[in-house]
Amino acid sequence: MSTTGATADPLAALGALPGVAESVESVRKSVDRVYGHRIMRRRSNEITSEAALRGARGSAALSGADWALEEVRRRTDFSGDADARVVGAALRLTAEAGQLLSIWRQSPLRVLARLHLVAAASSDDTVGRPRQQGEPVDEPLVELPLPAAAEVHGRLEGLSELIIKGSLAPALVTAAIVHGELLALRPFTSHNGLIARTAERIVLVGSGLDPKSVCPAEVGHAEQGRAAYLAALDGYVSGTPEGMGAWIAHCGRSTELGARESTAVCEALQRGAA
Repeated sequence: MSTTGATADPLAALGALPGVAESVESVRKSVDRVYGHRIMRRRSNEITSEAALRGARGSAALSGADWALEEVRRRTDFSGDADARVVGAALRLTAEAGQLLSIWRQSPLRVLARLHLVAAASSDDTVGRPRQQGEPVDEPLVELPLPAAAEVHGRLEGLSELIIKGSLAPALVTAAIVHGELLALRPFTSHNGLIARTAERIVLVGSGLDPKSVCPAEVGHAEQGRAAYLAALDGYVSGTPEGMGAWIAHCGRSTELGARESTAVCEALQRGAA
């Protein structure tokens, strides 16, 4: 992770990057639009459940299992082929995220370890801890150079310290940095993309920006496409102000699209109730 100069609050400094303030404001308006919808006042639990399903589908799609929403909704067994296992992992992570909100600010590394355990659903001794030197990483869709294990451990500790200390940065900025750092590091032997997107969700919900979890950024990441996602990630990894700003803006646009998705769900429910 790179910042724009020495500061006691490096995440807040990122809010001054080109286009970030505009993205933060646009996200806030999109979120407010969902929460202000009349259906949210009466049926918010339904919107939350639907957002969780659609978010899991979007995250799985970015990890190579691009299933139709109705197929995800219909299936009960996700133990079959590789794609089914990816979708199952995405659904488990989405369900688990809400249980970890209170732990995140005190022990983010504990939360990340738990997410890997949930995603992998395996007793392998590589599960639930950062990878060690020489251990392979199964993340074929991200082809960036893989940081060494020692660098991974150091940067995870740094990220954890920033989260525990807290920041005046907008929630969008913090969520984007957590997401980008985890995806760049790929700290676990598997499921790093799914975990990075779940961590982004945890930040957005836990910060109070999206307390009911009805603005699934995963939907927006998938809608913008894998190529745009990876291009934005390249910008993050570059560490330049322009690249970092572009990544944060990409995450902002994804959150807006997630909010738009839930607004459409609200509209559909309203028409059905009319």
